[in-house]
Amino acid sequence: MTSPSSAAPGGNPDLSREAVPGQAIALAPGQLQLRPTRRGKPPAHLADLTLAERVEAVKEMGLPGFRAKQLSVHYFEHFTTDPEDLTDIPKDLRERLVERFFPTLLEPVSRQSADHGATQKFLWKLFDGSLVESVLMRYSDRVTLCISSEAGCGMNCPFCATGQMGLTRNLSAAEILEQVRVANRLLASGELPGGTGRVSNIVFMGMGEPLANYRPVATTCKRLNAPAPEGFGIGARHITVSTVGLAPAVRKLIKEEIPVTLAVSLHAPDDELRNELVPINTRFDVDEILDAAFEYFEATGRRVSIEYALIRDINDQAHRAQMLADRLIAHGGAHWIHVNPIPLNPVKGSKWTASDPRDEKRFVEILRENGISATIRDTRGSDIDGACGQLAAEVIETDEHRADREARVARVEAVASLAD
Repeated sequence: MTSPSSAAPGGNPDLSREAVPGQAIALAPGQLQLRPTRRGKPPAHLADLTLAERVEAVKEMGLPGFRAKQLSVHYFEHFTTDPEDLTDIPKDLRERLVERFFPTLLEPVSRQSADHGATQKFLWKLFDGSLVESVLMRYSDRVTLCISSEAGCGMNCPFCATGQMGLTRNLSAAEILEQVRVANRLLASGELPGGTGRVSNIVFMGMGEPLANYRPVATTCKRLNAPAPEGFGIGARHITVSTVGLAPAVRKLIKEEIPVTLAVSLHAPDDELRNELVPINTRFDVDEILDAAFEYFEATGRRVSIEYALIRDINDQAHRAQMLADRLIAHGGAHWIHVNPIPLNPVKGSKWTASDPRDEKRFVEILRENGISATIRDTRGSDIDGACGQLAAEVIETDEHRADREARVARVEAVASLAD
């Protein structure tokens, strides 16, 4: 359901709205924003190019093609763009090559630490002043980096801080990959607590809806997966792309054989509630996204993750756990998915909170009783606003926006209580 002000002719959410330049974005309840407010392109970068394209670009500078491989090794294996580190390249060429292939894409603004240093949240400023965040999480057996694919997000989910920002712009492939390169550089140099290491897992669960920025994200996944010096050499099962439900883009991933694991941010098993919690559901409903997800499983053999933020008294009831189990099984059985219930992380300005631990436990038990694999997901970095749903580099809320949001919260609560 959308408000009259956010509905286009024919009843569909308005996807064409753009904010007034220089003004904070305030999406109306249920309104989607797929057109960014900024359209400038970042400088061309080596990471935007395939290895063959890098060779051609170097030759266009009048240099031998093998310089492209040298640059690629430095970027994807040594994680450096510093001219002083390019010791296999003549000094008189280094500055010229760095200027052409390694323009500055991310400027560090701040870094916050949590979990005794095991979680690090980075705030980055892009070339046009846009802000994005990434979160590095160390575990005993892996190092996971949560990366952003957009500055802001136009999906307008009311329980997500990023969703309240609106969409500033899409990131380029190189801007996304640079988050990985910098994290690897810091890990390799021992600058982060816990000693040296490298990123082993990537999750596209930072700012933005990855599949709304399809082409750069697809390119990024190819670079992440490709062996060095083409890319970072991370296995496809260790690269997870999350979507709120852009079913056509999921099918595009299948067709193009993009090497990733798929996660679907479902958050409700019934369309009536999901229309309110995840407004894109008014375009691609629960059945459609689950159909596309099962097709992805069949095509790749990779089990799909179902992400489900547990919100107290909204979507955490026992009957919704059973409804979730029934709908998942109806789309292909219990073997093709793993459900990750996530205790809701607090978002500034929202009265919604995490479910009671007893309700969380019962929710998981019901899924498991139906033969579905389910695990409560770890929520790292909540004390530095670095956990799932908390990334919001800057949110400015007007009185009008606040009133809209509060009305929307009341509507969600009314829908949630209908079946109680």
